[in-house]
Amino acid sequence: MTPAEQALRDAALDYHRSPSKGKITVNPTKPLSNQRDLSLAYSPGVAYPCLAIEQDPTLAAEYTSRGNLVAVITNGTAVLGLGNIGPLASKPVMEGKGCLFKKFAGIDVFDIELDENDPDKLVDIIASMEPTLGGINLEDIKAPECFYIEKKLKERMNIPVFHDDQHGTAIISSAALLNGLELVGKEIGEIKMAVSGAGAAAIACLDVMIGLGVKVENILVCDSKGVIHSQRADALAGKLDASKQRFCRDTDKRTLADAMVGCDVFMGCSAPGVVDAEMVKSMADKPIILALANPEPEIRPEIAKAARPDCIIATGRSDYPNQVNNVLCFPYIFRGALDCGATKITEEMKLACVRQIADLAKSEISDEVASAYAGQELVFGPDYLIPKPFDSRLILKIAPAVAQAAADSGVATRPIQDMEAYKESLGRFIYQTGILMRPVFNAAKAIAGDKKRIAFADGEDERALRAAQAAIDDHLATPILIGRPAVISTRIAKAGLRIRPGIDLEIVNPEDDPRFRQYWETYHQLMGRNGVTPAVAKAAVRRSNTIIAALMVKLGDADAMICGLVGNYETHLERIESIIGLKAGANQFAALNALNTDRGPLFIADTYVNDCPDAEQLAEIAWLSVKEVQRFGIPPKVAFLSHSSYGSSSRPSARKMRLARELFAAAHPEIECDGELHGDAALEEDIRRSYLADSALNGSANILICPNLDSANILFNVLKSTTSGGVTVGPILMGSAASAHILTPAATMRRVLNMTAVAAVSGADKA
Repeated sequence: MTPAEQALRDAALDYHRSPSKGKITVNPTKPLSNQRDLSLAYSPGVAYPCLAIEQDPTLAAEYTSRGNLVAVITNGTAVLGLGNIGPLASKPVMEGKGCLFKKFAGIDVFDIELDENDPDKLVDIIASMEPTLGGINLEDIKAPECFYIEKKLKERMNIPVFHDDQHGTAIISSAALLNGLELVGKEIGEIKMAVSGAGAAAIACLDVMIGLGVKVENILVCDSKGVIHSQRADALAGKLDASKQRFCRDTDKRTLADAMVGCDVFMGCSAPGVVDAEMVKSMADKPIILALANPEPEIRPEIAKAARPDCIIATGRSDYPNQVNNVLCFPYIFRGALDCGATKITEEMKLACVRQIADLAKSEISDEVASAYAGQELVFGPDYLIPKPFDSRLILKIAPAVAQAAADSGVATRPIQDMEAYKESLGRFIYQTGILMRPVFNAAKAIAGDKKRIAFADGEDERALRAAQAAIDDHLATPILIGRPAVISTRIAKAGLRIRPGIDLEIVNPEDDPRFRQYWETYHQLMGRNGVTPAVAKAAVRRSNTIIAALMVKLGDADAMICGLVGNYETHLERIESIIGLKAGANQFAALNALNTDRGPLFIADTYVNDCPDAEQLAEIAWLSVKEVQRFGIPPKVAFLSHSSYGSSSRPSARKMRLARELFAAAHPEIECDGELHGDAALEEDIRRSYLADSALNGSANILICPNLDSANILFNVLKSTTSGGVTVGPILMGSAASAHILTPAATMRRVLNMTAVAAVSGADKA
C-alpha cells in the first residue's frame, strides 16, 4: 500500500467511525415534547390514520413516510470492485447509497443487507416488504441472478424496482454516447460497437442504447471467452443464457482486438487493462471509448489519448473528465417515480432520464458546479460530455421528465397535474431560500423590463455574470454590468454563459462611457463641499464602480443597484449615502438578513449598519424590517431581543429594548410584537406564556430585533452555519431613497440572484 493509499484508508476509516458510528440515522419528523404529542404519535391517536389506510390504502402516502421511502437492498455478491464480500461487509456501501439519496433528492432510505443467495428466496423476502416501501433499489447483486431477481420483483410488486448497477450505468453512459456522437458528427443508427463484458451493467447499457437507436446487428459483445458468436461451443450447445443469446453473431471475429477493428464505439464493463493502445489505434475515425470498469478502467484515458488524440473517452473514475457516475441518475429517477406514484420504472422513464442528462451538459454550468470544480473549464465538449454530480439542476430536469414519462406510459397512480408547480416545488431540494423567495420572484417577473434595470457594480465578477444570466432567463431583471467589456466577454465565454453584451444586457465601461462628464459633474455637485474637487470627482468616478452604479440610479439610468462582492461594507455604504441618501421620513440606514430554519424563515436586524442604536432607532429599524418582510408575503411578528425577559433585568440595555418595543407598539398597533425577550421566548409561545399570559405575540416571532450590531451579526452568522446550511437572503439595505443593496464578499451566486429580485421589486416600489 502506497503512502497515499494508506492516508486514504486511514481517513476513510476515521470518517466512518466518528463523530458517530456509520453514516445514517433516523430522526422523527414530528414534535415529541409532551403528553399530547405522545398521544398523537402513538396510542390512542395513531389508530385514526391506521383505520383511514385500512379503508383507503393510497392514504399511506399521506399519513406515513412510505411515499418517500426507498430500500437499498443487497446480498453483497458483487460489491463495487470488491466482489463477493457478503452482506455485512457491504453495509458501508449501502449506507453511503442512502446518504446520496437523501443529499441529492431528499429521499429517505433503509439499507437492507440480506444473507441469502438463493434468487427465489431473495425475491420472496424483498417482495414481502412492499407494504413498508415506496421503492426498491437493488444494489451489488451479481449477474445473471440480478436479471432474474429484478424481473420477478417487477412482476410481483406494484412499486418501482431498479437495479442501479444495470440501469444507472446504462443511463449515464448512454447520455455520454449521445453527446459524444453529436460532437463527432456520427448518426447513432450507423455506428458499429465493440463491447467488453456481458454482465448486468453491460447488457443493461446495450438495452438502453438500442432503445436510442443503436442497431443490434452492429454490436459485437465479448465475454471472458471472447466474441459471442454462433460457432462457439456454448452457443452450439444452447447453453448461452438469454441475455447473451440476443447478441450472438455469425462472424469470423474471435477476440476483443478483432471486434475493435474499425468500430466507432468501444464500451467496457469488464476488467482493468483489457484494451491496449494498438487496439484503440485500430478503431474508426474519431472513436468514442466508454471504459467503465471500476476502479481501474479497461484503458486509462492518457493511454487512449496518446494512441488516438481524436478519441473521446469516459470512465467511472472521478479523477478524469467524463465520469460515468450513477449519482447523476438514481436519486432523481426515484424522485420522479415516487412523486407520481409510479408502479414501475419503464424504458420510457429511463430514456427520458438519458435525454435530460445529455441536454444538461450543453447548458452553462451552475454556480454550485463552478465552485465545486474551481479551476476546471467545464464547457460542453470532448472533456465535458455529461454533467457533474453536484449540478443541482439535475433534479429539476430529470424528476419532472421521469414523472411525465411515467404518466405517458400509464404507470403513474398519481399523475402530476401541474408540472410547472411541481418543478417549482423541487426547488426545495436545491435552494433553501426557494419557497421564501417565491413571492418576490413572482413580483419581479411581473414588472416591465424597462422598470427593473439593475446595475451590478461588480460586473466582472463571475457570480454577478451567472446571476445576470439567471435573471434574464427567469425574467427577473434587466441587468447592467459595470466593468471592462473585454474582461466581461472573456469571462462570459470561459463560464459558458449565453448572455450577449449589447443584446441581452448593457455594459458600462468605467474607462470609456459617453456619460462620464455627466456623472463626474453630478458627483462633484453632491460632494463639492466635502473636499471633492473636479479632479477628485473625475478620479473617483473612474475608480469606483459603486459610485458609477449609485449615480446611474440617482440619474435614472438604472432602477436599482447591487454592489459589495468586493470591498468592505462601510465604504460602499458611505458612497450610497453620499449619492442616493435616505428616503423621505427615514432617519437612518439599517441592514436586514433572512435565513430559512426548520421552523420557518427568520429575519434579523440590524446586521451591518448601526453599532448601538437607541430605542427610537430600534423602533424605526423594526418598522423598516416589517415593510421588507411583507414583501415576502409573510405576516410580520416582531420580537425585541435582550438578555432580559419582561423586566427580569434593569440593566440599561434591557430598558432600551423594553422602550423600543413600547415605541413600536404605540406607533404600529396592528403589528404583532413583544419584548424585551430572551431568544428562546421569542420563538416559543409556551415560554412566553410562562412569564406573561397576555403576550401580544402569537406563535413564533419571525423578525428578531437585536440590541446592537454585534449581537445581530453574531446571531445571524451562527444561525447561518448551524441551521440554514449557509443559504441566506441579504443584506437588504433599508432606509435608502432608492433601491440599493450591499452584499458581502462571501455572497454566493444564489444570494446575488435573490438580491437581484429584491432590488427589482424594491426599485419598482420606490419609483
